[in-house]
Amino acid sequence: MSKMIEKLKVIKARYDDLSEKMSDPDVIANTAEWTQVAKAQSEIAETAQKYAEYEQVELRKRQAEDALKTETDTEMRELLQAEIDECGESLEGLTEELKILLLPKDKNDDRNCIVEIRGGAGGEEAALFAYELYRMYLNYCERHRLKVELVDINETELGGLKEVVFNVTGRDAYKQLKFESGVHRVQRVPETESQGRVHTSTATVAVLPEAEDVDVEIKDEDIRIDVYRSSGAGGQKVNKTETAIRITHFPTGIVVTCQDERSQLKNKDKAFKVLRSRLYDYYAQQNRSAYDEHRKSLVGTGDRSERIRTYNFPQGRVTDHRIGLSVYNLTEFIMGDIENMIEALTIADREAKLAGEE
Repeated sequence: MSKMIEKLKVIKARYDDLSEKMSDPDVIANTAEWTQVAKAQSEIAETAQKYAEYEQVELRKRQAEDALKTETDTEMRELLQAEIDECGESLEGLTEELKILLLPKDKNDDRNCIVEIRGGAGGEEAALFAYELYRMYLNYCERHRLKVELVDINETELGGLKEVVFNVTGRDAYKQLKFESGVHRVQRVPETESQGRVHTSTATVAVLPEAEDVDVEIKDEDIRIDVYRSSGAGGQKVNKTETAIRITHFPTGIVVTCQDERSQLKNKDKAFKVLRSRLYDYYAQQNRSAYDEHRKSLVGTGDRSERIRTYNFPQGRVTDHRIGLSVYNLTEFIMGDIENMIEALTIADREAKLAGEE
């Protein structure tokens, strides 16, 4: 507890110092400096203000305890004791809130993100499931006012998706979707199954924080850009002009394609955005032995035995295996009602971090 208080005192002193700087005429006159100071202050404002509240409650408790030592009136002693008990309960709650506020922040939480969905094991059924996951995230994003911009899509003739890549922008986009990375498994009877047997198929989801231009340097000599005609499912909807873009990054072997826009320039911009995010993810994981190993840990191989979540249609059940949570609203869930699951995963992650701090 004493270590936590020391950290909070440092943060509060820093907050007060930044607040004073924001009132300095010299800082106010320098827009760039003022913006930097304001940003630094806002990042610790909630913690500093919460600790100030903690100090006020602690002071009230201490004053009541001191008064109780000399008070002889029975009624006043009861009131003082009630004040002490109330402050004690408030301090317990504030302590838990402060513990959470002091947890290391994921620097990517407030970024936009790139989401990639690919059909895994199960052929056409896996592709159909990939499409349903895509629709699920589209609906979720719409509910939460997150903007979705399609980057690349590879459809099958029966309406499934071999793969789809899209950009999600909005407040805390990555924070909201980051726990969706992994292998998603579906168990159901396919429409083409005449015997009524339940089949198991998978799709992989990868959620990558969107990289800024300053995060990753892409050298011209490290890439090759190919231009070709885009096409839809089964070779249909072929464009007469070459607008699709493929970028190959030689040092990592990463290949990005984009054919959603009619404009070659727009496709190129989108492809570079995805490439930067994949490279950002790659370089952020250099402590691991290889990029492929990291990607496997992020989304798995797509084998039926690997999964973070199972969608069981016969039972109407969705189970997230990381936290052992099952919900029985599969129909609503697959249509985008995933808020409760995301909240449960966020809480579990926070509790794990708190346990690690103890």
